[in-house]
This record gives sequence, C-alpha cells and structure tokens, in this order.
Amino acid sequence: MNSLNRNLVSTPPYTERVIQFGEGNFLRAFANWMIHEMNKKVGFDAGVVVVQPIDQGLVKMLNEQNGLYTLYLNGIRGGKVISEYKIIDCIQRGINPYENYTGYLANAENPNLRFVISNTTEAGITYNANDRLDNTPQSSYPGKLTALLFKRFQTFNGAPDKGMILIPCELIDKNGEHLKDIILQYADDWNLGHEFVKWINNHNTFCNTLVDRIVPGYPRSRIDAITEELGYKDNLVVEGEQFHLWVIEGPKAVQEEIPSKSCGLNIVFTDNMEPYRTRKVRILNGAHTSLVPVGYLYGIDTVRESIENKDVGGFIRDIIFNEICPTLDLPKEELNQFANDVLDRFRNPYLEHALMSISLNSISKFKTRVLPSVLEYIKRKEALPKGLLFSLAALIAFYKGDRNDTPIALKDDKHILDFFDALWCNSDNIDEICQTVLSNTTFWDVDLTQFNGLQDIVAEYLNDIINKGMKIALERIIK
Repeated sequence: MNSLNRNLVSTPPYTERVIQFGEGNFLRAFANWMIHEMNKKVGFDAGVVVVQPIDQGLVKMLNEQNGLYTLYLNGIRGGKVISEYKIIDCIQRGINPYENYTGYLANAENPNLRFVISNTTEAGITYNANDRLDNTPQSSYPGKLTALLFKRFQTFNGAPDKGMILIPCELIDKNGEHLKDIILQYADDWNLGHEFVKWINNHNTFCNTLVDRIVPGYPRSRIDAITEELGYKDNLVVEGEQFHLWVIEGPKAVQEEIPSKSCGLNIVFTDNMEPYRTRKVRILNGAHTSLVPVGYLYGIDTVRESIENKDVGGFIRDIIFNEICPTLDLPKEELNQFANDVLDRFRNPYLEHALMSISLNSISKFKTRVLPSVLEYIKRKEALPKGLLFSLAALIAFYKGDRNDTPIALKDDKHILDFFDALWCNSDNIDEICQTVLSNTTFWDVDLTQFNGLQDIVAEYLNDIINKGMKIALERIIK
C-alpha cells in the first residue's frame, strides 16, 4: 500500500507565512486544520514551516510525508453524530534545529513570514539562564525564538513591517505576555541592543490565547481499519473532536489579518479574554469536577454514560444552566450555546473519558473550578446553590475511598489523603466531618462554615449519600 505524500496526492503549494514551534497532535488537529480551512475557503495562502522544539520529535516523519497527514474529526455537531476526515496540506516542510540550525535561522530572512504559532507544552515557555545567542540551538523555545527574531531584525534593519504576530497555544495564563517577557529578558542578557527591544515592543504583537479542543491523537487501536478505509498508509493520522474554540486576545489589527469569520471557524478575537477563560473553567471544567464524585458513587465509570443517565445527566444539566451560568457575565445566548456544546462534547461516542482520570487532585480542582461558582451564586442570589453543594457533599463521601465496598483509587497530595483517611477512620459523626472539612482553609482559602446554612445542607446531603446511597440521595435532590 502506498504511503501518503505529495506524489500520491496532488496539493497546491502555499507561501510560507507561518513558522510553527511544535509538530504534535494538538497543533495539527487545531491550528493547522484552521489554516487549512482558511486556505481552501478564502485563499489565505498560508504555508507553515514546522520547527521541532526538542531534540526528539516527528519532523523526519512529517517530511517523509511532505507535510501531509489525515485528520479525523469525530463527535456531535448540530445534534448529529459525525465522523469525517480530510488530508491537511498547509505544512510545507519541517526543520530540526538540532540537525540544521543554519537552516532554521534562514527562516528569519523570509520577507513573507508573518505569524508565529507554538505549542511546546506548559513547560515550554520557560527561561533558561544557560541559553546564549551563539548556542546552536538554544535549549528553550523562547531562546530559539529570540535568536530567530534578532536575525530577522538584523536582516531587515528593524523594518516595522517585518515584525511578527505571535500566537502561543501553551496552556498557561497570559501565555503571550509571558513569552514576550522572556524574550526581553534574553535581549538584556545577550546585549542585543535598545533598538531591538524597541522593535520587539513596537512592531511585534504578542497575543494571549485560550485554546479548546480534545485531541486524543494517533488512533493506535483503530489504525488498521483506518488504513483500509483511507486506502493509503499514514503514520501521522490524528483524531480530534468536532468542537473547537480559539480565543485570541490582541489588537483589532490581528483580526483583520486572520480571515476566520468567513470560514465559520470558532475563533474569537477580543481585547479581554478573561470572561472566556472563566466561562471555560466554570462550565466545562467545573461540570467535569462536579460530575466525578456524583457519577462515580452512582456506579458509573465514564463521562458519556453519566450524561446519558437520566438522574446524573439531569443533575449536571441543572447545575450548569441554573447555578453556574447565572454567575457569569457573558450574554445568556453565548453561555447557553457554550453549555450545550459542552454537553454534546460530554456525550461524544468517540471519546471514553473515565471519571477516575478526571478525579486527580479533586480537592484543588473543586477549589478553582467549582467553589468560585458557589461563592458567586451566594453573592448574587443570596441563596445556596443546592446542586453544587450536593456535589461538594459527594466529594467528601468520595474521599472516604469506598464505592459499594470496593476501594476507590484516590489520587491526590499525600497530606490531603492523610487528612481524609484520619477523618473517616476517627469519626462517624456527619456534622463533625462536614465542619472539619468545610472549615479547612488550607483546602478552600475560606472558612465555608461562615456562610449561613451551608454546613447544614452539606451535612444533610452527605448523610443521605452515606446512609441511603447515591441513587436515593440524588433522586431526592432532583425531584
């Protein structure tokens, strides 16, 4: 069987306008797919040069396929289950700076280069004091990028129109600002000069971003069937869900250069991404965290099964629409649309998302993802969010470490596991247990017993869960 390459599939060349640090599954299923769509639908004409950011990577394999790969998008769209695939052809070539540093720096001389995209993991945007300008290459991604930008500055004598739009996709807060700060630190360390610093500040745009698409990656368990379906061999097949969201915080000029709107892409340009970050954390992540102890103690093992269950699914829908969304400041229509998309994602038949895989560090997750909704609901409504507090009671029961006489493989920091182990071993008084947990400010940064009625309702729910079982306890709250 033939392998995928440009001899097998005829594809047009594109002008190299994007340099991309990272060749992994996420960028290929996310940013490269969007570039492909804009190339095909509105003539964006953006070819991508992929830089391998670490010594070991996929660039050799990518070049063997001439930058081509097959993307499957599986999930629910418009209420329908959809699985579709296409060959993505925007990547023109890949380069390994550990083998060809001169070739890597030569990209700086390309007058058409305009965008920098990256996903080098959360640890990628880091400062390494040992990096030097004369390293070949620098160890860190920001170090490599600084060397490239300085070469570009020199090549074009600091021309304003040769600055770059930098769009990092690493999952850290204010990723663009953080990347810029490190580049300026290297500029100082390496004595690159005041004019270079001015050029970075005035003629390069660093965008903060929020990215959202589940990318399971290479479908190893199904690759034989996929190869038979495709009729060619592709070592870089990647799978992603149907849903996608890219929030880009930057000046309006950035939006004018990325023609996403006419392609139907879910790219949001904004001057303040915090409402979108809060929406994702509260609705998507908050619903996940709220679901875990309830669904698992109910006897369910996956997210999809939980949402399809009448009781558990109804409970999660209720807390999303009636307790979480009312605490957020975006328009109601946007919140409802995002919430419905989240539920479709949870029901995706192509993803088997185990509840226990989400349960890691559930105490800190509840604090950052769910507790802000609880506190905001109390503030705005002057009432208690019963569904979210039921989930808190379920979380306390979950950390007892038992489901129908079967031990739960709890995963959290040792001091948290030790706390709950001692708590459940030394007391069977539900009120005392609730008081001890809720007043633990090392968990929540606030004494939750100070809120009128909160301890009482959590204790009531916990008593039902422990003594009557999750099914009966949940039935009582959703009536």
